[in-house]
Amino acid sequence: MQIGDSANKIRIVILAAGKGTRMKSELPKVLAPLRGQHMIRHLLESVDNSGIDPKPIVVVGHEKELVMKELGNKYEYVVQEELLGTGHAVACAQVACKDTENIIVISGDQPFIKTETIKNLLSKHLNSKAKLTITTAELPDFQDWRAAFIKYGRILRDGEKIIDREFKDATDKEKEITEVNVSLYAFNAKWLWENYKKINAHTNSQKEYYLTDLWQIASQNGDKIESFQIDPAEALGANSKEELEILENFT
Repeated sequence: MQIGDSANKIRIVILAAGKGTRMKSELPKVLAPLRGQHMIRHLLESVDNSGIDPKPIVVVGHEKELVMKELGNKYEYVVQEELLGTGHAVACAQVACKDTENIIVISGDQPFIKTETIKNLLSKHLNSKAKLTITTAELPDFQDWRAAFIKYGRILRDGEKIIDREFKDATDKEKEITEVNVSLYAFNAKWLWENYKKINAHTNSQKEYYLTDLWQIASQNGDKIESFQIDPAEALGANSKEELEILENFT
């Protein structure tokens, strides 16, 4: 199956509800300045150029009015009233995704994601007929600029099983793994909504609904998980002023 075969049945959901606490700013994280414009604008340029979704969905929360005013009416907005994790954020978009067959989820603080990466991820997802496709990056180490990935979730592989272990919940041994989850996903929509309700917020230290718990659910179900690897430099995000400075100076 090619992208064009079901373009009207594909939605892109961008997670942009987070606070800028570690940025030491009152602004939402996605509105942090980067190379002359707000961080989320860099990502949206790639999303818009992909042509996959004529009106991508943006999940807003903290200071939502500021984000909506900045981005304008080119996007559809849904509100995450309580910041209860990535799984909860995506669930807030369920009504907006009515009749959708496949959903791409992207974190709004990943400014370097390329148009071709989004299109290639979707192609792999559709052609493999996977229930979910995750994007990962393989690092040689966590030194220099790659230190930005040290708190990313680790990818655990057991045969065809893929498990994403949040850094906060990983063992010391698991933290040595150098393949990380870079928070860019594609889901079969029907499967996503059927299995989201199985996520348990009490299984992790933050008491949040992690989208990544769906990998384990898929493995337990015997459902197909596909993975797609990209260059670590493209996957860089920013949660703090220090990480934002890395992005500003990265070439």
